[in-house]
Amino acid sequence: MVFVRKSAGRSGATKVRIAERRNGRNHIIEHVGTARSEAELAVLMAEARRRLRPGQEALDLELDEEHGGQSSRSGVITGKQSALLWRVLASVYQRLGFDVVADEAFQELVLARIIEPTSKADSLRVLDEVGVAHASLRTMFRALGRAQQRDYRSQIAAACFTHAASSGDVSLCLYDVTTLYFEAEHEDDLRKVGYSKERRVDPQVVVGLLVDRGGFPLEIGCWEGNKAETSTILPIVEAFQARHGISDMVVVADAGMLSTANLTALDEAGLRFIVGSRAVKAPGDLASHFRWHGDAFTDGQLIDTITAKKATAAARAENDTAKRAEPIWDPAQHPGSWRAVWAYSKKRAVRDRTTLTLQENRAKAVIAGEKASRTPRFVKTTGGDQVLDEVSLQRTHRLAGLKGYVTNIPATVMGAGEVVASYHELWQVEASFRMSKTDLRARPIFHHTREAIEAHLTIVFTALAVARYLQDATGMSIKKIIQALRPIQQIRVRIAGHDHLAEDPLTPTAAAILNDLDLPPR
Repeated sequence: MVFVRKSAGRSGATKVRIAERRNGRNHIIEHVGTARSEAELAVLMAEARRRLRPGQEALDLELDEEHGGQSSRSGVITGKQSALLWRVLASVYQRLGFDVVADEAFQELVLARIIEPTSKADSLRVLDEVGVAHASLRTMFRALGRAQQRDYRSQIAAACFTHAASSGDVSLCLYDVTTLYFEAEHEDDLRKVGYSKERRVDPQVVVGLLVDRGGFPLEIGCWEGNKAETSTILPIVEAFQARHGISDMVVVADAGMLSTANLTALDEAGLRFIVGSRAVKAPGDLASHFRWHGDAFTDGQLIDTITAKKATAAARAENDTAKRAEPIWDPAQHPGSWRAVWAYSKKRAVRDRTTLTLQENRAKAVIAGEKASRTPRFVKTTGGDQVLDEVSLQRTHRLAGLKGYVTNIPATVMGAGEVVASYHELWQVEASFRMSKTDLRARPIFHHTREAIEAHLTIVFTALAVARYLQDATGMSIKKIIQALRPIQQIRVRIAGHDHLAEDPLTPTAAAILNDLDLPPR
């Protein structure tokens, strides 16, 4: 192998030679010159590379330091950095327009959370390990204050909307809520004991998330821990509308949002909605179908009908069971009703009946005294004795496999199949919640004041947007992306007073990630 070789002499000058490696030893072929400055060294190195014959190796960073006739080959690593990982994360952060915030400490907190979710104080360790120069801990905590004072969330939400509007579909948005608990003994104005998704009795906050149909986050809200789910959807949708000047959109939510007040308010605001219905509504909604067609359904069968807004005689009269054909919902003809779509799934029916069998067996065991328990489903007390509620059990079996959806979108605008398909997109918001709770660890929350908790959620919201973008672009989970890029190091080595950069070669996975993101390898 023929290569360029540099040797530092006792005078401080650097000799540049062309050498050849033979039998384990270096043999000088040609002396190019001696450099006494960085500029001269650069010129000589360029000339030496030019003189190498085509096909020969360009250069080896080997250096002989001559001290008193002794030769030593040594270098000192002066820095390591997961430069590729940081470049990818920072590029996506900028690509999404989040640099509009113009706060480096905030960006560092967001990207550190994606790399390794931890406390704000421990984020400095994460940044040190990936070799990123960062602000002080005091500055980091000040960034939390700035996030609230300067309303970073609004700026981030605006950038999220711009991205979603340009690359996706914001005409249909998905909404859901979750709870984040605190390992604290006492409640305060925000952290309160309420209905917990995780079945805990700790103080908690309620968090609502609005995403586009692909799961990309658009808006996040935080409320007191004892806030009812149904009272959260309107504030967050109205904030989204006001922020972006939107009047025509479809909001999809699960049955937890189903309330007369909610649906009426959404309708009066000119918004269209698709909300999951409850099984208890099925007997009334499908009374006409059961009368004329019985309770036998085919897999995938859809029944497009109406459902009463309130349980009044006038509303029930709008769905006349004496008529064989299901009514086609019209807001003018059916002022006391919404449109309802019921879908039957054979797979869901099998799952429902399995659950019902377990509940029936449990009820029978309690009645027989074989199992001491609080009164389970399908057990009623008659004459002081516990007996099986046969009527309720048979009615529930009759509804197995059915799932209902309530909407104010006319059938002429959206078919029954599209209503069902749109509702099923809710898994996207559930996936985003899972990401925030697992990959980004929205909890535990190491904050106590409302301002700090809100700032923490702004960081999680921003990190979620970056993570969702990366996952959508690469088809890989954010965890696998971090695992693939973090080990690829850029190393700075000092040899004879000169700094050199060395990088780990790209793995096939890393190269694929860069290709998917349309980023150059170096």
